[in-house]
Amino acid sequence: MNIQQLTASIYQKRSFLCVGLDTDPAKLPAGLQDNPKDIIAFNKAMIDATLESAVAYKINTAFYEAMGAQGWEIIEQTLAHIPPTHFSIADAKRGDIGNTAAQYARTFFETYQFDAVTVAPYMGRDSIQPFLDYQDKTTIVLGLTSNKGAADFEQLELSSGKKLYEQVLTTVASWGSPDQLMFVVGATQAAALKNIRQLIPGHFLLVPGVGAQGGSVEEVAAAGWTTNCGLLVNVSRGVIYASNGEDYITAAKAAAQGYQRQMQAAFEKLQG
Repeated sequence: MNIQQLTASIYQKRSFLCVGLDTDPAKLPAGLQDNPKDIIAFNKAMIDATLESAVAYKINTAFYEAMGAQGWEIIEQTLAHIPPTHFSIADAKRGDIGNTAAQYARTFFETYQFDAVTVAPYMGRDSIQPFLDYQDKTTIVLGLTSNKGAADFEQLELSSGKKLYEQVLTTVASWGSPDQLMFVVGATQAAALKNIRQLIPGHFLLVPGVGAQGGSVEEVAAAGWTTNCGLLVNVSRGVIYASNGEDYITAAKAAAQGYQRQMQAAFEKLQG
């Protein structure tokens, strides 16, 4: 699925919900054990429960890489369960030079065939270009993140008067079209979203941090909306850990439906 198809799905569903499959074995609900079989079953159940409300799924590879070879098998089986009607993201945050970046791109776009992958831009263009060479895929670049450490580097002021993240956004945006590039902007950075939208008016923003981290769908939509919606809001814990009891599947479905209703309200308010 490409960004144009994602946009069509967003308009059809009146939803811009991405469900994060950041499955922590220590947080599995009652009745499930810390083993690959149960983790796969949990991930599949979360996908099935949220299909109607979500337009995308994001697999945070760190939660699976920590399990070794079994973790990569879980990634593969989870990805295979995501239907082609939904946008799939490998949240891998890769960032390295030339030949190494090319192998990372091959991993996530060929071997595992994700629609998109997250990357870090701070090693420059040659660390991003191998991903952009896959023109039918989407490269999602870290822009302004929601962690406290974002202040350490991303928000430093340059001699030009710009902040470092602003320079990153405008520079990287010039390397590819809005059909190829998306940017990560944390929901807890809502105050900066309006400025970011002015800097990159045509690009989609992947916005984590809604729900457990305190971000608001309404605030994000008001600040980051653009003519084609331009937003993909990720919720992880607020959906997949909506309950740790036997009702975890119905709780996840209800949570996703709740976020979809919030998004539909924003959609109708801002898009008409």
